Amino acid sequence: MQVLSRLFPFVLGMLLLGLHATAAAALVVGVHPFKPASKLTEAFTPLINYLSEKLGEPVSLRIAKDYQAHIDALGQDLIDIAYIGPSPYIKLTEQYGPHPLLARQLIGDQPVFHGKIFIRTDSPIQHLAELKGKQFAFGEPHSTMSHLVPRYMLWQAGITVDQLAGYKFIGDHVNVALSVLAGDFDAGAVKEDVYDSYAARGLRAIATSAPISDHLFVASRKLSQTRIRKLRMILLALHKDPQGAAILQSMTPGVKALVSVKDSDYDSLRVVLKKMQELGVDY
Repeated sequence: MQVLSRLFPFVLGMLLLGLHATAAAALVVGVHPFKPASKLTEAFTPLINYLSEKLGEPVSLRIAKDYQAHIDALGQDLIDIAYIGPSPYIKLTEQYGPHPLLARQLIGDQPVFHGKIFIRTDSPIQHLAELKGKQFAFGEPHSTMSHLVPRYMLWQAGITVDQLAGYKFIGDHVNVALSVLAGDFDAGAVKEDVYDSYAARGLRAIATSAPISDHLFVASRKLSQTRIRKLRMILLALHKDPQGAAILQSMTPGVKALVSVKDSDYDSLRVVLKKMQELGVDY
């Protein structure tokens, strides 16, 4: 009995340690904050549940506080899978090196997306050049379609930010749309699906970006090749599953499937980012 009594704390400790390890072993999917956290939780929970079912293990969702935190979380192997925008993906590879690619979004017939620069419907502005001397709303500094690409488009139209009356970074894409609607800014920029969601409330697009390879799923380098192959297979086959269409639409309206991806798919965006860097813009 004395031996058992001495062993009991040790055994209990090992059991508790085992429970802690099991809880911590949940596969973590990270998402960058391109929409409010509540909306992202609602949008990605169906995918989290699906992955958990297919893998037969817990899967959890983590929404980063900002874009750089999201990049760091994957680069430092604090999350297992990242749903990430094109510009943050490029920055990830520059800061932390290559990572295993799983899949990218297919919207319509092409795995690309567009951004919109827009004004209110009652604005007299018709062209980008007319934004000189106006107030502009950007989203997050590292955002592809709420800052970097539209800033490049403004530069192409002969406008640098010092020629605006003012500009401000106001967070996610939804904030940008609502701020322009409220009259706080003359113009703003967001990804196309967010623009489409708010256009009927009183927005009008004056420019559409060139196509950019869409958002993608990237894996941590700590995952085994077997695990990466299985995750890739699940994601690429998602659209064939009866639940797939609803899961994809929940993530981003208009997404038909997740398709194969390679690093060179983002080379055209690298050209944009190189020009932004030359202009002193950090991405």
